[in-house]
Amino acid sequence: MIVLGVDPGTLSTGLGVVGWKNGKLYRIHHSAVKNKSSDSMPLRLQAIHTQLVEVINRYHPDEFAIESAFYGKNVQSALKIGQARGVSILAAVQHELPTTEYSPREIKRALVGNGAASKNQVAYMVTNILNLHKEDMIHDVSDALAVAICHLHKIISPFNQKQFKSWKSFIESHPERVIT
Repeated sequence: MIVLGVDPGTLSTGLGVVGWKNGKLYRIHHSAVKNKSSDSMPLRLQAIHTQLVEVINRYHPDEFAIESAFYGKNVQSALKIGQARGVSILAAVQHELPTTEYSPREIKRALVGNGAASKNQVAYMVTNILNLHKEDMIHDVSDALAVAICHLHKIISPFNQKQFKSWKSFIESHPERVIT
């Protein structure tokens, strides 16, 4: 299973491709679409779309996950992020990728266990989960990898494979997984 995660932005859009094989998560690719503030919005959106299509064509992800819009005080920022999200989702839909959106709190909770975690905490967990060197990774990229990891956790979780209501019901259904 391969997931392309996206942290949208018009100046910097993070892209992260994460795989799941033999019970392990691994990084396949990470990058950022860097736009200049002097570029017009249509050119920025074109760059995002073009680079996403290149990543999709190169790595052939099975699914696409994107961070949902964060509603802040600045309406203009929210509109710009919405445009970046739109062209990102368009690239996924054009390639018939199942698309899922996650809120920032949901992503942070999946990785750190706390929906109010800092970007540094998320980046730390991403590098540890994927066994990456403690490289200076920009937050847009670590956030994109976090989106992909969050999605993989959601789809591979035993609670999502069969709708278990509690750990007790999961253990009752899978006694072979209990170590005594």
